[in-house]
Amino acid sequence: MEPTLRSQLFINGEYVSATSGKTFSVLNPATNRVLTDVAEAGVEDVHRAVAAARKAFDEGPWPKMKTAERAKMIRRVAELLVRHTPELERIESLDVGKPVKESGGHDIPRAANNFSFFADALSQWTQDAHWTESNSLGVDVNLLSVTMRQPLGVAGIIIPWNSPMMLGTWKLAPCLASGCTAVLKPSELAPLSLMKLGEIVQEAGLPPGVLNIVSGFGDVGAALTSHPDVNAVSFTGGVATGKRVLKAAADTLKRVSLELGGKSPNIVFADADLEAAAKGAVRAIFRSQGQSCVAGSRLLLQDIIYDRFMERFLTAVANLKVGDPLDPTTDFGPLITAQHRERVEDFIRSGLDEGAKLLTGGTRPSDPTLGKGNYLLPTVFENVTPAMRICQDEIFGPVLAVQRFRDEAEAIRLANETVYGLAGFLWTQDVNRALRVSSAIKTGMMWVNSFFLRDLRTPFGGARESGFGREGGRYSLEFYTEPKFVCIPY
Repeated sequence: MEPTLRSQLFINGEYVSATSGKTFSVLNPATNRVLTDVAEAGVEDVHRAVAAARKAFDEGPWPKMKTAERAKMIRRVAELLVRHTPELERIESLDVGKPVKESGGHDIPRAANNFSFFADALSQWTQDAHWTESNSLGVDVNLLSVTMRQPLGVAGIIIPWNSPMMLGTWKLAPCLASGCTAVLKPSELAPLSLMKLGEIVQEAGLPPGVLNIVSGFGDVGAALTSHPDVNAVSFTGGVATGKRVLKAAADTLKRVSLELGGKSPNIVFADADLEAAAKGAVRAIFRSQGQSCVAGSRLLLQDIIYDRFMERFLTAVANLKVGDPLDPTTDFGPLITAQHRERVEDFIRSGLDEGAKLLTGGTRPSDPTLGKGNYLLPTVFENVTPAMRICQDEIFGPVLAVQRFRDEAEAIRLANETVYGLAGFLWTQDVNRALRVSSAIKTGMMWVNSFFLRDLRTPFGGARESGFGREGGRYSLEFYTEPKFVCIPY
């Protein structure tokens, strides 16, 4: 059964048309057929959405609600996401092109878990109190100093197209749980799953204006980040856009969190479990067709195991099934748009021009049934040097750059030869080496003998040009709340 697609803006608890009446088409990446026409928000619609969120925060019950009551409603959203999983996973796969085994097996369950986790986190999160005795710290009375954390206000949340439900709810759940209200802007390339959230929060009984969803283009994001009634902006996306967000937010001194992607190293030492490392490396780069901020797009292999590892790795790549995202056996779907595929193909040409050796892929599939989609085969280069574009730039596609290293020092040097610092992966059975290398890599996150395993209490975010700010557990709740010091002498 075909899912019901929501195509209108969600403002103040209702689905509504854009003020201008404009719409834009959303395409299926696997066929390039139009899925639906979606309302194109403009600046006036941003003002409407922010006004609704502002009123819901200033005058509504949401931020004043008892924590247990708000947590109950957040948990209800999680339950509804679970109930609607069959429909949501299909929408996500139709809209983004990721295989349904990924959207249904990971992304939608993770979206539900985001809400249930932060509902639970509310009851576990403690606030601070400090006792100061008379004549200590230069005071002549006893003090009780309390640090309250109160909801910040209205948040602007801007989401990319690669994993909209997982990333959107990762930001939205702590925002709403903390008592804030939100204006959510999904990517114009894949807005459909997030637009269903309006329906979910309606059914969960959240007050009008607590969540507002505006679909549109760059002018919508710019209006949201510069709006004086928005107190914070949480953005995930490209570096250039992130820098514009930061500049736009500066005029009103908004709180900003930026997660801007990366060029993550995946380091395999000679003592690693090569079978596990090969499987992990395939998943690290080709999950979501390489369209992932944490993609392990640089594979660093120790000389002594290079040939043995590559034999295993290339066999695993050859076994990936490229096909229809709605087929439950498909491992690898299309890229998001034809234009993005052309961009990735330009990187492939540059790799060849700069002297890298193409081991597999680099072309579109020959299967005529895939000809109308934005498919590009998993691509692997070796003989890659640090100066090459395919080794320095975030391609955001299924292109892997393989490099050799002799020893631990060289591995660390090669891993750090980039402006990014979001994630890193390393494979070794030496615990001391794992800790040394993890400490030396300039990145916000490191996975040892694993890929993208998540405890939602831990901080997620990057360093250097991968952005700043952390999400997860108390880090998210702190972002959406304002600390207030209250001093009581006694």
